[in-house]
Amino acid sequence: MFVLLRLQLTIYYLFVSNQNINRHYMRNKLLKISGLKFATLFLFLATSIIYAQRDETRSLVNISHLDHLYQQINVNGKEMGIIHIYANYPDYKYTDAPGEGIACVDDIARAAIFYMKYYNTTHDSAVCNKIKMLTNFLLYMQADNGFFNNFIFSDYSKNTTYKTSVAEPNWWSWRAIWALAKADNFFMKYDKSFVPVISPQLERAVKVTKKWLIKNESDSTQNFSGFRLPTWLPFGTAADQAAVIVKGFLSYYKATDDTLVRNEAIRLCSGIEGMQAGDASYLPYYAFLSWQNTWHMWGNSQAEALMDAGIMLNNHEYIKKAQKEIWDFYPYLIKANYMSSFTIEHVKDTVVYKDSAKFGQIAYGISPMVLASCKSYDATKDVASATVAGLLGCWFFGKNPAGKPMYNINTGVCFDGINNENEINNNSGAESTIEALFTMLAIDKNPIARKIVWNYYNEHVNSKK
Repeated sequence: MFVLLRLQLTIYYLFVSNQNINRHYMRNKLLKISGLKFATLFLFLATSIIYAQRDETRSLVNISHLDHLYQQINVNGKEMGIIHIYANYPDYKYTDAPGEGIACVDDIARAAIFYMKYYNTTHDSAVCNKIKMLTNFLLYMQADNGFFNNFIFSDYSKNTTYKTSVAEPNWWSWRAIWALAKADNFFMKYDKSFVPVISPQLERAVKVTKKWLIKNESDSTQNFSGFRLPTWLPFGTAADQAAVIVKGFLSYYKATDDTLVRNEAIRLCSGIEGMQAGDASYLPYYAFLSWQNTWHMWGNSQAEALMDAGIMLNNHEYIKKAQKEIWDFYPYLIKANYMSSFTIEHVKDTVVYKDSAKFGQIAYGISPMVLASCKSYDATKDVASATVAGLLGCWFFGKNPAGKPMYNINTGVCFDGINNENEINNNSGAESTIEALFTMLAIDKNPIARKIVWNYYNEHVNSKK
């Protein structure tokens, strides 16, 4: 299956990137490859995309809307930056999250990481200042127990009681560690005077996280609807949260050379590996389940985390397992015009959907898959992975169930989601904006994915203006 799919993806890329290839010849060649599960998808795309060079030097990244969401504030005499959580259509004025607040660690951590990646490309001094201000906010949000509160209210006080803002081992604390570890490495290169501000609080957060994880050091497994899954991940089987911790711990290891943290990252990676289900012929086609026997689109960064670990730790098995999801599961999703979630079970030796949902679809679901695919290409120069990244990226420009662009390269606005085939959420908050920018930056740096996306954009978006 891998050989056939990779051949198909490679042929597809050659097709769209070379205007001298005869379309009918390529169509016949593809049809003669028997058993190709996804041939119709690539034939459709191949016949709908026209080779175009006119925009290949233009960047897909536009930070205007993210900059609009950014605000520098002063809290008890300390300057820091926030990213407003919501901005509603049509004027995109800031909107609070009822009961939660105006801004959160979840978004600000990711914004800081994006700006770091962006600065490494542009060396924009204004961006560097934003990174420092956002880092100050993350440090401000650390609680006495070492974890992080998530939200602040409009008076800039911490929301310490709402269920999505309690300082506890959860998504926002993992993202804070990830961003602070990235910042530790970033400022070691660009402003060493700021590192002593970050390091003590980062070390405290890592320490309490390790202590929490060690409570479940066993290598036990549990059966979930016929799937025997590892139970030493966060909350037993939360591979989605484990992936964020892995990314944070790898960045921390890079900054500190702490072998205990590296070993914990390896232990979490082994758990993520154990969450991979199916094979090339059967559901769910090597997908890494998110939690128990369920996969959800949002935050499915398990393959990306394994790619990061494989590259940093020189572990080729991590890379191979991530590529199985990239080469089989992602094309399956593309052909299905995507899914929001599913739960699987074994019934008479067959894997079936217990339930599934197509909507909502959001940028935060597409972004991790694009990043994993681009990193696969970076690691192995595999054309199939880059081609998948490009096809996934087309979701942002109308290759989605609604048939409408979700990201505007002229404004940087990314809509908050697709509710159904006839309805888009036209609001544009922090998460959608940041995840779209992660995607565009990765595609910009990948020549194959970039060409596929620009081809689609020029044919289906530019041509309609």
